Amino acid sequence: MVANNAGDGAVSAQAGAAPSGRATTEDGAQPLLQLRGLGKTFGPVQALADINLDIPVGKVTTLVGDNGAGKSTLIKCIAGIHQPSSGELIWKGKPVTLHTPRDATHLGIATVYQDLALCDNLDIVQNMMLGRETEHFGLLDEISMEIAAKQTLRDLRVSTVRSIRQPVGSLSGGQRQAVAVAKAVMQEAQLVIMDEPTAALGVTQTDLVLGLITQLASSGHAVIVVSHNLTDVFRVADRVAVLYLGTLAAVGPVSEFDTQSVVELMTTGGSARTGNGNGDGNRTLPATPGVSTGSEG
Repeated sequence: MVANNAGDGAVSAQAGAAPSGRATTEDGAQPLLQLRGLGKTFGPVQALADINLDIPVGKVTTLVGDNGAGKSTLIKCIAGIHQPSSGELIWKGKPVTLHTPRDATHLGIATVYQDLALCDNLDIVQNMMLGRETEHFGLLDEISMEIAAKQTLRDLRVSTVRSIRQPVGSLSGGQRQAVAVAKAVMQEAQLVIMDEPTAALGVTQTDLVLGLITQLASSGHAVIVVSHNLTDVFRVADRVAVLYLGTLAAVGPVSEFDTQSVVELMTTGGSARTGNGNGDGNRTLPATPGVSTGSEG
């Protein structure tokens, strides 16, 4: 894990930094997405500062932080809603600029927000194919769309829906989440971002969604999960990234965190339980003045 270090804020190779576009994950593979020195300001407000984060393929990266830590702003920069004020996004080793959400979608980035953006009056197939309908001789090809929807749900091991022709408004929270994720997969997304996917769900529906997240990663997708629920985080995460007041307080494999250390990082920006980290391909960041980071060098 890499935690905040006191210093001048420079990105240091000794601290595990790699030249832009040449970082690797723990298994030696190039990350699907790299954030380098990402910053975002809204007028005089610094929402994000010097964020350096790698998103590997086939892994679940959980993004945690207190309210106002910058989680929503960060995922909106990745999703093309906000343009970063500084830094860069590197996709498959090449710098990219996302001007709109459409740019992110074309690149292979899909975001599932808390409201899910589903139409309650349409059935599952219609929701999954909305805006991407297939035609046959000028008419909607209902059969091929239904087959494609069924196959996608089957691949994600979603088996709790009674019929793919039932209105989405009749589904449970977990089932609706599954439909939203399946829609993202049908858009050929390589990176799926999920914003608070288990919020307001019961135990059974939470299990369904967490299983879906695990299946997404197992099928070769990169997954970012934003969550306040640390129990859920530790059930699905391969990597944990902690934001504190717009900076990256720590990032690393989930095995190097526990609930107490994450809470300390979320609330103070540092934790004596985490140490200095070992430079795993992510970066150190400047310490917040007056806040202990658990390291001095």
